[in-house]
Amino acid sequence: MIILTLNCRSQTIHYHLFDYPNPIPLTQGYVEGIGTHSTNCILDGAPLLLEDHLDALDYILKSLCHTECGVLNSLSQIRGVGHRVVHGGETYCHSVKIDVEVLHNIRKVERMAPKYNIPSRQTIIAAMELLPDIDHVAIFDTAFHHTMPAKAYMYPLPYEWYEKYRVRRYGFHGSSHLYLARRAAAHLGKPIEQCNLITIHLDLGVSLCAIRNGQSIDTSTGMTPVEGTAQERRCGNIDPGIPGFIMDWEELSPQQIEEVLNEKSGLMGLTGGDCTTRQEVLIKAEQNDPRAHLAAQIEAYRLRKFIGEYLCVLGQCDAIVFSSGQGNFEANVRHRVLDGMDCFNILLDEKKNNQPRCIHSEIKISRPDSAIDVLVIPTDEARVFCEDTAQIVQGIFDPSSRLSYTFDEL
Repeated sequence: MIILTLNCRSQTIHYHLFDYPNPIPLTQGYVEGIGTHSTNCILDGAPLLLEDHLDALDYILKSLCHTECGVLNSLSQIRGVGHRVVHGGETYCHSVKIDVEVLHNIRKVERMAPKYNIPSRQTIIAAMELLPDIDHVAIFDTAFHHTMPAKAYMYPLPYEWYEKYRVRRYGFHGSSHLYLARRAAAHLGKPIEQCNLITIHLDLGVSLCAIRNGQSIDTSTGMTPVEGTAQERRCGNIDPGIPGFIMDWEELSPQQIEEVLNEKSGLMGLTGGDCTTRQEVLIKAEQNDPRAHLAAQIEAYRLRKFIGEYLCVLGQCDAIVFSSGQGNFEANVRHRVLDGMDCFNILLDEKKNNQPRCIHSEIKISRPDSAIDVLVIPTDEARVFCEDTAQIVQGIFDPSSRLSYTFDEL
C-alpha cells in the first residue's frame, strides 16, 4: 500500500513515500523557499518558481512519477496521504480522516500555531484537489497529550479564559514522543502500559514528555510550541512580564513581540545572530565561542531542570529517552544534561554515549549500575504518520495499539 506523508511549514514541505508496511521510505525529500525565488526546484531542466503550497505539492507529485527519477508509474498507486497537523485543539485525541468539518476545526485553532496550521491546511486543500479520489488523514501533534490530567494542562489564569478561548496546555511533537515511547518499551522488554518514561525530542523544536503507563501526563510545551525549554529559535519559559516591558520600551505590537519570541529568541537570540541553526551553535560551543558556549549551557541546564521535575512527577522512572537530534553533536549535549545527576543514580557510560552509532541506531548509553536506563532512539515521525494513515485507510485504526512493534536493534 503506497502512502504519502506530508509535513509543512510556512515555506517548506517535507515528504516521505512508503510502501506500507515496509518502514523504509521508497523516497523522501523536501521543498523549501515556497513563495520565494530560492526554491532551487528544477523539473525537466527548467527552474521553477513555486508560488504556493499547491504549486509545491504539484511539483512533488510530478517528481514522484518522473520517467527518469520517479518511483511511481502513476499517482493512482497512492492509497492515502497523511498530513501532519501541529494543533488539533481539544477536539482531536487521535488521527482522523479529513473532511470539511476537520478542515474547519483546524482553521479554528490555527491562531495557536499559525506557522504550521495555516500551511498544513493549505496543503491539505491542495492535496485533496490534486488527489481527490483517495483518503486524506490528519495526524495531530497535540493528540498524544490528551491524556494529561487537568492539574497538568490548566494554567493558573482566570478560568473564563479557558471557557471562552480554551487557554490551556496542549503539548506538541506528539508523534515523536509516541514513537520514542513505543520503541523504548520494546527495548526495555515491557508492555508500553507498564512503562514510565521521560522522552526528549531534540530538533528545531525541543520538548520533553513525562509518560506514565504509556500515556502522556505532562509535557514542556504549552498552548503554543513556544513554551518549555530553550529551543533553536523559541525562548521557552520566561517571566511573563518581559514581553509587556519590551513592548513598551521598544514600541512593539503583539505580532512583533510574538515574532521575536518564536523566531528570534532561544539559542539564536543568545548568539546574537552569529549562528543560524542549533547545529551551528553546538559546533561553535565546542570551539569555545563564548556566546555559543553559554547558549549550550543554558539549553542543557533547562533540559536538566525538566528531567528533575518529571522524575518527581513520575515517582518511578524506567528510562530517559533522547532522540538523536543533530547526530554527531548530541553526545556532548547528553553529557551536559546528565552531568551531576548521579544523585539520582543516573549514570552515563561515556564510551557508549560517544559511539558514532548513536546517530542512526537505538542504543543504551547508561552504565549497567544506573538506576534508570538512558536510551538514544532516532525518532521517526513520518513512520507514525504512515502507520496511522494506512490503518485509517484500511478501516482498522485503533489508537490504543499504535506502533506496538517489537524491538529490533539496528
